[in-house]
Amino acid sequence: MPDLDAAHHFLAGHARVLELRRFERLCLGGGAEPVRAAVAAYRNADGGFGQALEPDGRTPDSQPAAVEQALRILHQAGAWDDELATGACAWLDATAPAEGGATFVAPSIEGWPHAPWWEPQDGLPASLVSTGQIAGTLHARGAAHPWLERATELMWELIGALEEPHAYELYGALRFLDHVPDRERAAAALARVEPALRSAVTLDPDAPGEVHDPLGFAPSPDSIARPLFDDATIAAHLDHLAAAQREDGGWTVNFPAWSPAAGAAWRGVATVDALHTLRENGRLVID
Repeated sequence: MPDLDAAHHFLAGHARVLELRRFERLCLGGGAEPVRAAVAAYRNADGGFGQALEPDGRTPDSQPAAVEQALRILHQAGAWDDELATGACAWLDATAPAEGGATFVAPSIEGWPHAPWWEPQDGLPASLVSTGQIAGTLHARGAAHPWLERATELMWELIGALEEPHAYELYGALRFLDHVPDRERAAAALARVEPALRSAVTLDPDAPGEVHDPLGFAPSPDSIARPLFDDATIAAHLDHLAAAQREDGGWTVNFPAWSPAAGAAWRGVATVDALHTLRENGRLVID
C-alpha cells in the first residue's frame, strides 16, 4: 500500500497548490471547491487555460494542452464546473483549425519557455492528441457544444486514417473511444487501432526509459482497451506502480524534464495520478 502520509508531505514540500488540492480531494475526503478554484486560477480572460498549467508550456496565454489538463482534473476530482467548461469550449471553437478540433501547440508559445517538443506544426493542423483527449473528457461529462460536435466527427476521420500512429496519438484516440457515446462504433475503431496499440505498449513492468505501459492506455477497469490485457499483466503493472513511490514520498515520470520547474511540477502531477490510478484499480482504500 502506498504511504499516503509520505505522499502528502512530498506534495507539501515540492508540488503546486493544485496538486495538493487534488490530493486532498482524492485521498483525504476534501471538498471539490478548492480543486475548482485552483484550476480556475489558470484560466484566462478568453476562456482558455494557460499559465503553465501543463508544465511543458510556460506561456501565460491559452493553450490546447492546458485546456485538456484543466478539464481532465475537474472531471477526475468530481469538481466539474459548467461555466469553466463552456468558456473553454468557446475558446476552442474560436481558435479551431479549419477542419475542427484543436492544434497541439498554439503559436502563442513562441517567445516563452517551453519544452523543445512544444513547437507549432506548419499550418496548425488539428492534433489527434489534443482533440481526442479534450473531446473524451467532454463526452465523459455528457457535455454538448458545437466544438465537440465537429471534434467528434473529426476524430472518427482521424482514427479511420491512422496507419502508423505514435503512442501519444493512441492516447488521444483511446481517451476519445473510452467516452464517446457511440459504443458500437468505438468498438470497431478499437479493433482498427489494436495492432498499433500492441506494437506501442511495453508489457515488461521493469522496462527502463520512456515506455508506454498498459495502465497508460487503459488506466481504469472500465477503459475500452482493458480487455486487451490479461489480469496478470495488469496486476504486475499495478504492483510496479505501487512500488515506484520514492523515499521522499513522491512518484516521478519516465520522460525527460527540460527544466527544474517543469520537472518538479511533473513529479507532483505523477504522484497524484499514481494514487488515483491505484485507487481506481482497488489498490488504495480511502477510509
